[in-house]
Amino acid sequence: MANNGLKLTIFFVFIIIYEYWSSHINTHIANLTYTSNGSNRLIKDVFILAGQSNMAGRGGVINGTWDGLIVPEMKPKPGKILRLGGNLRWEDAKEPLHFDIDVNKTCGVGPGMAFANALVRSDPHHSRVVGLVPCAIGGSGIGEWSRGGRLYKKLVKRAAVAVQGGGVIRAVLWFQGERDTVNLTDAQSYKENLRNLFIDLRTDLKSPLLPVIQVALASGEGPFEETVREAQLGMRLPNVVTVDAKGLQLQPDGLHLSTHAQVQVGEMLAHAILQSNCSR
Repeated sequence: MANNGLKLTIFFVFIIIYEYWSSHINTHIANLTYTSNGSNRLIKDVFILAGQSNMAGRGGVINGTWDGLIVPEMKPKPGKILRLGGNLRWEDAKEPLHFDIDVNKTCGVGPGMAFANALVRSDPHHSRVVGLVPCAIGGSGIGEWSRGGRLYKKLVKRAAVAVQGGGVIRAVLWFQGERDTVNLTDAQSYKENLRNLFIDLRTDLKSPLLPVIQVALASGEGPFEETVREAQLGMRLPNVVTVDAKGLQLQPDGLHLSTHAQVQVGEMLAHAILQSNCSR
């Protein structure tokens, strides 16, 4: 009888532990889904937005103030376009996408919303839910994105959270390099550093052929813009596609893309994704 009593006690302890664990896990997974009108929708199509200020978004920012202009191509689509916030929770996406990521600068419009809207429009079944993961930091050089560095580790962490519950990282969208035009040494080593970054990200995100869509510079902070552009345009890695922002309209500062130009970049990125058949 005593033995049976011990078995019964162990059984009830197991049930209590299981219920607690199940409740904890279910609550955690729920935080990784988006709730709209009382129903959970899993974000399957995840895209990482990384780089520096033109990815973080300075469209419409003049003298440190964003004009707040949202053109139709960048309007929110609740329940269809989401962002992983700085608090690691999914929420409806709206400009500025990087407001709680690139916190030391004034953020305006970047290419992310135009990109996501273009993908949503392309879906004939109207079932796509796009999850954007903002990671870009203004003024960051390629060296700050090297493996083991603060920005690299933060990207990998945010990417890992974004796919918990079943999401899939469809691509990394990369727009960076303006900082590396200042110094000749940085510009000359850019290609090797960029190549290593893409390879390391694929390794650490456990996706050996993860698509990367990068933007070739429209501008630079220094005199070696063409050296960096040559490195970007000459990148030869499988599933790395480059779209070119050269010639697009710049803000009065001569460095950052205008709101209209950011729409163009976003749509070029979406076109590259759709052409490569890696969007789903």
